[in-house]
Amino acid sequence: MKVATVIESCAGSGATILELRGKLVDQMEWLPVSIGKLSDVTEMDLSENRLMALPTTIVGLKALTKLDLHSNQLINLPHSFGELINLVDLDLHANKLKSLPATFGNLTNLTDLDLSSNGFTDLPETIGNLSSLKRLNVETNELEELPYTIGNCSSLSVLKLDLNQLKALPEAIGKLECLEILTLHYNRVKRLPSTMDNLCNLKELDVSFNELEFVPESLCFATNLKKLNLGKNFADLRALPASIGNLEMLEELDISDDQIKALPESFRFLSKLRVFRADETPLDLPPRELVKLGSQVNFLSFNVTFGLFLLCHLLYFLNTLLIVVHQEVVQYMADFVTKRDAKLVPSKKKKKGFWFWFCSIFCPQLK
Repeated sequence: MKVATVIESCAGSGATILELRGKLVDQMEWLPVSIGKLSDVTEMDLSENRLMALPTTIVGLKALTKLDLHSNQLINLPHSFGELINLVDLDLHANKLKSLPATFGNLTNLTDLDLSSNGFTDLPETIGNLSSLKRLNVETNELEELPYTIGNCSSLSVLKLDLNQLKALPEAIGKLECLEILTLHYNRVKRLPSTMDNLCNLKELDVSFNELEFVPESLCFATNLKKLNLGKNFADLRALPASIGNLEMLEELDISDDQIKALPESFRFLSKLRVFRADETPLDLPPRELVKLGSQVNFLSFNVTFGLFLLCHLLYFLNTLLIVVHQEVVQYMADFVTKRDAKLVPSKKKKKGFWFWFCSIFCPQLK
């Protein structure tokens, strides 16, 4: 496809949508400068091509609100990229980007930003200018830290940080009061911020496959949390916070492959817990807290030793139940026989006394 011809045709017709996903000429690595003529285009899809760079004339796309550039070979973005101030949805995943231009913070209307599967080692501090941003995906990069200014993204509801090299999260995370989903599995995080209690709308937290040493008590004040994954922290995580029972909305909890040996007393207050995963976790004692939750908990996976322990207790309970039932049946039959025999004996003979009744049974000829 001759891109220059398509651009001229699109510009002349006043089209608002340009769809070029995977349609560019083989080996084409640059767009023609004439792309700046598309001043009426609001949506553009240039994904799944082999683009290595964008022309500076892209600034001419003033009406652009949605731009999809995923699965190209972009190394950088032009300085003028920050002038696309009407952008709302930007997809840059699966490129070769390592940095963003200094003007990127001008894109204050962005609500969706996908930077996943690139080569970022850090994000610019100007990311904090994106006050309208609701969803940010930076998974599968080489991020070692997040800028403190991330706390200024006050509209952020979804933050995906999986598969990076993060060792910690900034305390400013606690400013993200709209945050509902936070995932950061496969990192190197040792501890969570003490400001987690401010995340009053948080519903899902995944910190599996990290080096988490403990969970702060402050997390237990994020009382809307429904799904919590603390699994696969292996030798590092040895206890749950004492006040975990505050998470009354919690429905799913995963502590698989941790070193937790006992559950806190407050665990029994997790009345909405439906899924509990604890396979390969060395719980030493039968968790009374789980028993108090009743049959509502779905033990999707549990370590074999503890599973056998539960089975033995179940068998013991059934055996005890059978003994009780047997005793009740015997007592019932005894009472039944007594009542039946009482009906067979005429009332007038009862007046003759016990010995007459006794002899009448064994010596019927004496009647």
